[in-house]
Amino acid sequence: MPVRVRRKLAFVVVVALTVLATAGIAAAANGGFTPQFAHSPNAQRTNTAYWVVLAFTATIFVIVEGALVVFIWKYRRGGRARTVEGSQVHGHTRLEVIWTVIPVVILAVIGSVIFYELPGIANAPAAANPIRITVEGHQYYWQFDYPNGSRSINDLHVPVDRVVLLTVKSYDVVHSWWIPQLGGKIQAIPGRTNRIWFKADRAGTYYGQCGEFCGLYHEAMHARVIATSDVDYRTYTSRTAASDLGRAEFQGACSTCHGMEGQGGYGPKLANDPLLIQPASLANIVRNGGIKMPAVGDSWTNAQMTALAQYAKSRIYKGAATSGG
Repeated sequence: MPVRVRRKLAFVVVVALTVLATAGIAAAANGGFTPQFAHSPNAQRTNTAYWVVLAFTATIFVIVEGALVVFIWKYRRGGRARTVEGSQVHGHTRLEVIWTVIPVVILAVIGSVIFYELPGIANAPAAANPIRITVEGHQYYWQFDYPNGSRSINDLHVPVDRVVLLTVKSYDVVHSWWIPQLGGKIQAIPGRTNRIWFKADRAGTYYGQCGEFCGLYHEAMHARVIATSDVDYRTYTSRTAASDLGRAEFQGACSTCHGMEGQGGYGPKLANDPLLIQPASLANIVRNGGIKMPAVGDSWTNAQMTALAQYAKSRIYKGAATSGG
């Protein structure tokens, strides 16, 4: 096989493999170039805008880079001496008009799509009885307060096909509420109240992560939205949330930094600590914090302190140090 043919073949193979690898990554919606599947109207509109922009930019990339490769190959120096100039190309009015008009048209189309989708992203649809829930970011957990006064940690329970209006706040530093399949990000900023909404279109569990670096253990600040039937939602907020609060507080707010045997790596171990089974001493610890520990439970009620103390006593005290808690 001639040397020139082998070089062309090698070049084509490299380009083909690069295209296939890039396409494979792009097709991997979770963690790739494309967004996760949307399960809320605002997330669907965000994805629509994303795909329109991606389609234009990908096409432009292929055309421009393809033309660049062709021109590099076509107008290469070859056997010409370095001192000899290549063929000169002068102004071309029609071509210049085309490459001026086309970008204007592309920007106009993208702008039209974005401005059409934006109202549906920002504004919740009219609802006779929306679910209003307060989301509060703490180092390093999320706290949810429901309309009936019940509270949960890290797991937000909502009914399917109901508009959920979130009031997002922060107690300490800047956090960012983000459940990709249920809409965009919204900042949780101390001293400021932000709002966002979603409407889950099917039952299931939707995963998210604090989208703002908020300090040590930021990577552990996960969140879940659990969408269920309206009956299951009412059951959870009226009964289950209260009985599960102690466990949720311990796993969501305490174990992250401490761990049963100190495996959290930041605070001392929790196992067999007598302070953890006394609501009064526990309240002093979590509400006031310490040298390294933030005041993680400043807004916790006495009932929450009691629930946490009862959980600590039943699971991690008097020989229960190996419990998964």
